[in-house]
Amino acid sequence: MAEEFNTEDMLDMYLLENGQLLEKLQETVLEQKDAECFDEDAINEIFRTMHTIKGSSGIMMFDNVTKIAHKLEDIFYYLRESKPDNVPHLELVSHVLDVADFITAEMDKIRDGNDPDGDPTELIDAMDIFLKQIKHEITKVEKELPPENVYVAPNQFYIAPVATSGSRFYQIVITYKSDTQMSNIRAYTAVYALKESAEDIIYFPEDIISNEESSDLILKYGFRMLLQAQLSEDEVRKIIDTSSEIENIDIREVAAEGFFNSDFLKPIELDTAVAAKEEKASKTEESKAEEKASIAPGDYVIQSKEPGKAKQLNKNKQPKASKQSFINVNVEKMDQLMDLIGELVIAEAVVLQNPDLKVPGLELQNFQKAASQLTKISTDLQDVIMSMRMMPLTTTFQKMNRIVFDASRKLGKDIDLEVVGENTEVDKNIIEHISDPLMHLIRNAVDHGIEMPEEREAAGKSKKGKVTLSAKNEGGKVWIMVQDDGFGMDRAKILKKARKNGLLNGKNPESMTDREVYQFITYPGFSTNETVTEFSGRGVGMDVVVKNIQTIGGTLDIDSVPGSGSTMTMKIPLTLAIIDGIVMETADSFFVVETGIVKQFVSVREDMMIHEPGGEEYVMIRGECYPVIRLGRYLSLSDKDTPVEDGMMVILELEEKTICLLVDNLIGEQEIVVKPIPKYIKKVRGLSGCTQLGDGSIALILDPAGLIG
Repeated sequence: MAEEFNTEDMLDMYLLENGQLLEKLQETVLEQKDAECFDEDAINEIFRTMHTIKGSSGIMMFDNVTKIAHKLEDIFYYLRESKPDNVPHLELVSHVLDVADFITAEMDKIRDGNDPDGDPTELIDAMDIFLKQIKHEITKVEKELPPENVYVAPNQFYIAPVATSGSRFYQIVITYKSDTQMSNIRAYTAVYALKESAEDIIYFPEDIISNEESSDLILKYGFRMLLQAQLSEDEVRKIIDTSSEIENIDIREVAAEGFFNSDFLKPIELDTAVAAKEEKASKTEESKAEEKASIAPGDYVIQSKEPGKAKQLNKNKQPKASKQSFINVNVEKMDQLMDLIGELVIAEAVVLQNPDLKVPGLELQNFQKAASQLTKISTDLQDVIMSMRMMPLTTTFQKMNRIVFDASRKLGKDIDLEVVGENTEVDKNIIEHISDPLMHLIRNAVDHGIEMPEEREAAGKSKKGKVTLSAKNEGGKVWIMVQDDGFGMDRAKILKKARKNGLLNGKNPESMTDREVYQFITYPGFSTNETVTEFSGRGVGMDVVVKNIQTIGGTLDIDSVPGSGSTMTMKIPLTLAIIDGIVMETADSFFVVETGIVKQFVSVREDMMIHEPGGEEYVMIRGECYPVIRLGRYLSLSDKDTPVEDGMMVILELEEKTICLLVDNLIGEQEIVVKPIPKYIKKVRGLSGCTQLGDGSIALILDPAGLIG
């Protein structure tokens, strides 16, 4: 049975939903890490999270995850029931985060196709000691300990009914959205949630564990339960309303004698229900009154639960506002869709730039109208798929909160993380590329940037340091900044280390700007830390950060004010998929440069050029002198230089640097589908990718940072 039940789809759901729960858990804990204790809402939320993870892990037979989740649930069970004072808050925060880390690590093993074989014994023992402290605090103030939070392995829960004066009886129908996958698993979650409170519980379909086809019955008739418990209707609803896939929960209280009803558990076919409904509608008010008098209260409730009845009762209600519905989609399918749209853009360019359309005297008025409509549709299609791929930076930024918390504790520092602009949206592929660089920048700010509390106090600062993580859209790019209020960078110290490492290469340090000096810290093997710590001092990291950022067409700026702090700014594109580009030609080869960095096009004369003995060239434009790169010479495409009068000067501006690119011809502006350069081709500085033009030819995409750098 377990082998049939443990399917790949179910694993995906387990990983997805528990991953979301753990992210929310970590966010809740870190929000209240500086408080005196967790508030009541946080305690309930953490308890429910652990209860859900325990239940789903039990179903999946991941015993180690089940055990550690149950132990943490125990702690919050006693906190919720007894509300003890003097609970060591930071220690409790550490326990919660340790459990979250353990479960996350086990889930990573599962994703990689391995067994979740981690040993939770040490963590469970530590939580046992902590739990005994809590129980001691409860009994010390003469409070009574609540009953044990006993774990029962997942099973078909049927408890012999023992009714008391406080027992209440409910008929429950849970309706799931029509596109819900594996509704039998979600139904089992509801049963599992009720098991601790139920005196008696029976449900249909009864084989939700062993029979995956029970999902069809649940979607058709709803998941039906008969529940006996000492709970109010609101309490029942709160316990079972745990899934976003639930469309409606119908709870009816019935009399004890009408509790068990096989017709309710196994509903009749829909056509019979419709016929019965029409028959009832044809009855007179007098016959309805007689019928009502002859039916027991419990039976009346059971009849009102027939399929179709709920809709009839809702006829006179005000229409509800439309709700957004969501569906989880595999990222690989999104990537495939993005690739197809890219091919569509290329195909559109092939059609609209077809040489056959340039025949003299050809009437193309209708074609141009149709082409214009096609262009509009393809543009709208791009916008839609791009909006689907765009994700807020919220989750990525929340992870940084944990890093600051852990690192500051290990280093003996008191540091706050302030997050600004976390709702800024970026392409999902970009987010995957920036997570590691961002993590390293945050660690650097905590370790290198922020001083020890006594040093800050001596400098007249607050003992508590501050790291600000912010994001904003500017100029078609996303700016992500990591700023600290530490002691900043020491220019002299960096230059000394650069000279020692042989990085100056004859440069005059006096003529270098601060920003140029600070860039030395991004060189491989460069570190100003004299001692190696867990977080820094090995001379690796910043070079990898810059490399990863440049891989996605981004740059890293470094600014610092001695005594006040440093700011690291990542400037990255919104997306890697489709860009607006200028197509140029040089030596019979085509090149593309992103439109956003093109400042202007200028035709120049030879008398405007300045030639240096070393081969460097500059051009004077409106009193300003700019360096010139002849693209054909730079890429060794031609032995002969094009006269400047016959070419076109393209002025590029990037990161406050300006350079002039001399090309033979300008072809025009068009949307460019970015393709990576094949791995078998050697990496060339100044090139970042390739694309296909409308005539089928290949154009190389220029990397401005590589050209200017």
